[in-house]
Amino acid sequence: MTIHQALKNLKIEALNPMQLASMEAAKKQKDILLLSPTGSGKTLAFLLPILNNLEKDTAGVRALIVVPSRELALQIEQVFKQMSTGFKINCCYGGHSTRIEKNNLEHPPTVLVGTPGRIAYHLRLNNFDTNNVHALVLDEFDKALEFGFQDDMSYIISQLKQLKKRTLTSATKMKDIPSFTGVKHPFEINYLSDVPAKLEGLKLKYVRVENKEKLDTLISLIYKTGAKATLVFCNHRDAVDRISFMLEKKGLAHDIFHGRMEQEDRERALIKFRNGSHRILVTTDLASRGLDIPEIETVVHYQLPLTEDSFIHRNGRTARMNAKGTSYLILAEEEEIPKFITEDVEEEKISGRYEAPDMPPWSTLYIGAGKKDKINKMDIVGMLLQKGKLQKDELGLIEVLDHSSYAAVKRDKIDAVIRLIKDEKIKNRKIKMEVSK
Repeated sequence: MTIHQALKNLKIEALNPMQLASMEAAKKQKDILLLSPTGSGKTLAFLLPILNNLEKDTAGVRALIVVPSRELALQIEQVFKQMSTGFKINCCYGGHSTRIEKNNLEHPPTVLVGTPGRIAYHLRLNNFDTNNVHALVLDEFDKALEFGFQDDMSYIISQLKQLKKRTLTSATKMKDIPSFTGVKHPFEINYLSDVPAKLEGLKLKYVRVENKEKLDTLISLIYKTGAKATLVFCNHRDAVDRISFMLEKKGLAHDIFHGRMEQEDRERALIKFRNGSHRILVTTDLASRGLDIPEIETVVHYQLPLTEDSFIHRNGRTARMNAKGTSYLILAEEEEIPKFITEDVEEEKISGRYEAPDMPPWSTLYIGAGKKDKINKMDIVGMLLQKGKLQKDELGLIEVLDHSSYAAVKRDKIDAVIRLIKDEKIKNRKIKMEVSK
């Protein structure tokens, strides 16, 4: 498998300068510190050098990639699979079946990607052999430290006795690299200077709370801005749940995303946000980077970011690729604009009465089968167009997971579709199909 062929399989014509620098450094350097902003293509920057050093006749796990979140682990796995390298990759993360993971590791993958806690779990049970692990990637290392994964990462690295290459990636500059990493004099690739101080298409505004109730102000702001793709950021999970309760009372279609949720619920929330069934996602900083979510028009800082890095990453979800976006700070009476925000911030006045936005035009159909059941997108498209009597423009984004699938269907058509397909089969199998909860 050549790099050229892998890129062709990914439908990528050329690497960006950061990726090229990483490829070149990997040929000569033992340890690499890759500093580059979120969304700049770091995944390929470390996957391609790994691919360059894989050999077909070597058994066992050769490369270990440790990441701070389940979603990032799944994304890396997906990218590697799309490269169609012929090498096996497996994913391990909290919330996934340990039994399935243990069975996968009995026929070890060449590349293993996972979260620190779950990788450490399998190492403690000797579920895979580390003797052939020559390459280690600590992806989003700064975020992993922030999430408190230092002990698990330290244990994992202590078990890797044959390491030849270490790569740390980070979207922020670190003062010191912890000694447990074993990285002492890394070759630094720094593209953080490419991050503009202010996103070109981003407007910064603040909303002053006048009635001592941020929730009321948030609702009014959502009403005023309308049915735009909106991320509402909080510092704490409890605040996410509190906002969700209020939005539900107001009949506003939305979802939530934070670390206390089950993996299945997190995946479903992102799918519905991507396909337009929900236009509002209330979240912690877990969604500020490393997630595959669409371009966002509005970012709301319901609770002020604690650091400049957090502010940058939250805002980085919008105003990308020459698009425009607006970032709102909701300020209580005693709160001021943080000092690290040096740009002009315009006040947004909330006055008068605003109409609630319309419901999103899409709804999500749940299909109880996926890739592992030999179901693909074309099977679902065929069934919904032929048996469900949908027109092409009434069928939106389709996502096929291992054991389930989700299809966006026009909201005013989904009830009729379910009536038409309730007794249908896919690949000669009766499969559960319903409006996704």
